[in-house]
Amino acid sequence: MSAGTGAPELVDVVDDDDRVVATVTRAEMRAGRLRHRCVFLVVRRPDGRVLVHQRSSAKDIWPSAWDIAVGGVVTAGEAWDAAAERELAEEVGIEGAPLVLARTGRYADAEVDEMARVYTVTWDGPVRFVDGEVVAAEWLTAVELNERTARLPFCPDSLALAGDLLR
Repeated sequence: MSAGTGAPELVDVVDDDDRVVATVTRAEMRAGRLRHRCVFLVVRRPDGRVLVHQRSSAKDIWPSAWDIAVGGVVTAGEAWDAAAERELAEEVGIEGAPLVLARTGRYADAEVDEMARVYTVTWDGPVRFVDGEVVAAEWLTAVELNERTARLPFCPDSLALAGDLLR
């Protein structure tokens, strides 16, 4: 649902060149595995530790999995940077931190088909779980992160799109 309106969240469907070809509900996008836009934000401490978090069991894809990036679906008509700022504030309560675009890319598997932008953020303040989509978080070194990804379920899209940024 869209924030505060009770209306279904709308998502732009895009083609191989990232042109909008349709607008559908989030449920239709998920059910049809339709290509859509996503933002990923790798959050680091100044000492290099990375914020990893566990997703809520209520998430519509990869519930309870761990993730190396906060972020999510870009809503219909929303600009990339605005979506990144919104997701960062909604998921972990970070506002006003400078975003650095690290790369653009595409990820597709049996579950999703995403056109993505990956951002990095350096943050030395607190994190707050604002919207209930994140249930736990930790700051990990590269060694700790490698150990965790080897033994716990992590979201495959963020690992594929941003994992090399963490090494």
